[in-house]
Amino acid sequence: MKKVLLSLLLVSIIFLLFADRGNAIPAFARKHSFNCNMCHTAYPKLNDFGQRFRDNGYQIPGQVGGEKSIFATSPPIAIRALPGYDIYKTECCKMNSFHIFGVDILAAGVFHENLSFLFIYTPRIDEPAADYTGPQDGLNPRQLASVESANVVFSNVIDNKLNFRVGRFEPSYLPFSAKRSYYLFSPYEIYDFATPMNTFIVGDNQLGIEAAGHFKSGFKYAVGFMNGNNGNPDNNNNKDIYFRLLKTFGRGDGQSAGQRIGIFGIYGMQPTSFYGSIVSPFGETDGFINKQFYRIGLDASINWSTLNFQFLYMIGKDDKALNTLRPTEDYEYSGGFAQIDWAVMKNNRLVLSLLYNWVFPPDYDEQGKLKTYSVLGRYYLGNWEAVNVALHLEYTYKGRTICRFREDIIGMVIDFAF
Repeated sequence: MKKVLLSLLLVSIIFLLFADRGNAIPAFARKHSFNCNMCHTAYPKLNDFGQRFRDNGYQIPGQVGGEKSIFATSPPIAIRALPGYDIYKTECCKMNSFHIFGVDILAAGVFHENLSFLFIYTPRIDEPAADYTGPQDGLNPRQLASVESANVVFSNVIDNKLNFRVGRFEPSYLPFSAKRSYYLFSPYEIYDFATPMNTFIVGDNQLGIEAAGHFKSGFKYAVGFMNGNNGNPDNNNNKDIYFRLLKTFGRGDGQSAGQRIGIFGIYGMQPTSFYGSIVSPFGETDGFINKQFYRIGLDASINWSTLNFQFLYMIGKDDKALNTLRPTEDYEYSGGFAQIDWAVMKNNRLVLSLLYNWVFPPDYDEQGKLKTYSVLGRYYLGNWEAVNVALHLEYTYKGRTICRFREDIIGMVIDFAF
């Protein structure tokens, strides 16, 4: 194992010393002749300008109406791929292998003034020599085919103050994007936490409609209605609702400059019974006797120079009718994460990050309390015109209180986009 790590470290050092130029330039950068650092602190994480560009329907703030439509430019398509090597270890076993950890196909652009779209497709990735279904287990990351995002944005219905997003999208109640995190092997655990009889997962992209806006005072809001069932057909007639309120201080959106604090909340219903015989032509099922659940949290993003600190805390509660572990009590849990990102060197060429995750379910839940500690480094190859290839090294320790179960994950990836 030491020989493998030393070899990979040597290869990385050679790349760092002799790499000159990366040729990958994603769709928006090609369209506007921008470097990717115009919108990203270091991809995939958005900076302040990138956040405003997204909020404005993929139109440059202050230049609405001057954008070329997708019919006047080359096809606005980009691809991201992540081949690499991982080492997985528990107290009883150790495994390692080469993988492709993810592939995204993205298209986005402007149809005409204040009408734009985003489409992201993740194709199926099966293990070589496996059958067509591909193994699906927790030790070997796999990717199933999915339309991750497909939405239309109606911008500036009321100048800056009211915008609509319709379709499947990452809801704005997520203060920190799960899709634009630097971390590949350590997700925001509280986003992915599943309660006993509830199909709602906080970090999933959802189908619905969202209204959002911002004001010169630094106040932003978002409210939405959604199925709350990921991309699956709905299982009851009750739509879930959510909100997000935030305030920024200083110059910036709190992504890479200025400071930001916010709160968010989600209220939904889940069925406890089904008629079992009625399914609509579109896949909806006939759930009834719906019971409530909610998630509420607070967050902060603090910046100093190129150092960014992110914090989120969330509590959740499901009605006791949804608690199959102890039906006499509501299911209550809490969790969150704290993350520090530091971009160093010219053009943010090197990113260093620390992440602490925790999820505390009730004591009777056999999942046990989860704590994870992660660290990563990303070095970006290329010059100012194209910095779209990253060497990614990440380590995560995961520990659970039940049986003192421990996992160690090391990942070494070449992350490239074009």
